[in-house]
Amino acid sequence: MDLAVVAKEIKPADLLQMYYYLRLTRTLEDRVTALYRQGRIVGGVYTSNGMEAIPVGYASAIERDDIIAPYHRDMGAFLIRGITPGEVVAQYLGKRTGPTRGKDGNVHIGDLKRGIIGFVSHLADNLPIAAGAALAFKIRGESRVVVANTGDGGTSRGDFHEALNFAAVRKLPVVFFCNNNQYAYSTPLSLQMPIKDVVDRAKAYAIPGEIVDGNDVAAVYLAAKRAIGRARAGGGPTFIECKTMRMHGHSEHDSAKYVPRELLEEWKQKDPILKAEQLLRALGYADDAAFHEVEERVKREVEAGVEFGEQSPLPEGPEVLEGVFADDEEVSS
Repeated sequence: MDLAVVAKEIKPADLLQMYYYLRLTRTLEDRVTALYRQGRIVGGVYTSNGMEAIPVGYASAIERDDIIAPYHRDMGAFLIRGITPGEVVAQYLGKRTGPTRGKDGNVHIGDLKRGIIGFVSHLADNLPIAAGAALAFKIRGESRVVVANTGDGGTSRGDFHEALNFAAVRKLPVVFFCNNNQYAYSTPLSLQMPIKDVVDRAKAYAIPGEIVDGNDVAAVYLAAKRAIGRARAGGGPTFIECKTMRMHGHSEHDSAKYVPRELLEEWKQKDPILKAEQLLRALGYADDAAFHEVEERVKREVEAGVEFGEQSPLPEGPEVLEGVFADDEEVSS
């Protein structure tokens, strides 16, 4: 990333804040992974290890009243939108204090009050929902934008294409991100599609497409800013392909033996946290002492979150019937 561009376009405090969220995301997900290996997690664990710059970058670029339709590699976006480490741990432990109040033990997290559309497992089901929310914003004349994310495999599904086509025709205020981590579970990109770049799929819908280094948080942030600004101004959707690499398996129960070791070694040198530190050093914004301070801070916050989650109560049996249907009061409000 061009240092002059970063210095001009991103405030030092904002870049430092993004670095903090990169570290918080990595530390929290590593801690959750450890709990999983101890047999204490309900369900599976899906991390963004090696890809944290994408959710941190795009979630840092939106405004308060905008909303996101994330997927399971978007922990950084959850955190930026206000989900706490304690709530994340409680969610994984199936506790009442998690966002789903113990009804799920995974990252199926959503809270419209915090601008998060609930994530479901089937990719890319969240993209048509994002387009629908963007249509509502346009009809109501609201200056709001939706940002949605999916993986490279998700772009091969029909709902991805339906969402892009509808958003393009209606010029909706939505930005579609593709987290291209090169594998749809164990299927490499070369066996998913005959094109080299996923972004080429935007051409079919006559919408702008951009490729960005998905391990460079500043690059993701600036690309998101451009696309969000365009959407807010009435210019319609943008499709952004973030090239990155999944450094763990599809989930923590997957050893990812199908990924060549030399490919993982290559991408280790492009770690988003390492790249952020190199950028901050080059700009003179931070040094070893500052990085250590952030490291210690996020460790304390994550451990406090683990304690919160472990001490939180499990839901009672009758609570399974709560929140299933909207009651009259909820409908009238």
